[in-house]
Amino acid sequence: MNKKLLFLFTATIILTFTNCGSSKKVKTRKTSSTKVVKKKEDPKKMSKADNIVAFAKQFKGVRYKWGGTTKSGMDCSGLVFESYRAHDIYLPRISRDMAKKGKKVSLKDLKEGDLLFFKTSKRGRHRINHVGLVIKSTSKNIEFIHSTSSKGVIITKFSETYWNKAFVEARRIL
Repeated sequence: MNKKLLFLFTATIILTFTNCGSSKKVKTRKTSSTKVVKKKEDPKKMSKADNIVAFAKQFKGVRYKWGGTTKSGMDCSGLVFESYRAHDIYLPRISRDMAKKGKKVSLKDLKEGDLLFFKTSKRGRHRINHVGLVIKSTSKNIEFIHSTSSKGVIITKFSETYWNKAFVEARRIL
């Protein structure tokens, strides 16, 4: 009996998440959405960052769902969490906690697979409440994939004024 209670308690803790700075709790079901997308090229020749980015791109166009981690709906931290988890890298589930992992990097040193953190809300006590995954970084252009409440999973240029002003920091996990 005690083992069953401990299991139920542990499972409840694991399945209860908060997201993107929100204090609400969301229960999610374990899903099978972590199937790795394979490009035409040999995945063994692709870097881990390339594989993580390819995995994230399969969700482009998926609608926004607060606390979501599947093709039926996804939020910003769910996208990053699942993309890394599919490659055996386990990050915290919420963006503000993800921002405590890895090492801080400057924008000029960004690489594919790095994370961009933003403050998109004036309300709330948390500084960081949004995360995006860098999919392209050159000296003139940074692109990242993320999920917004208005457009779902999209690819955005960092040079857009809104995102440039909301930027807080970049971090490298890999």
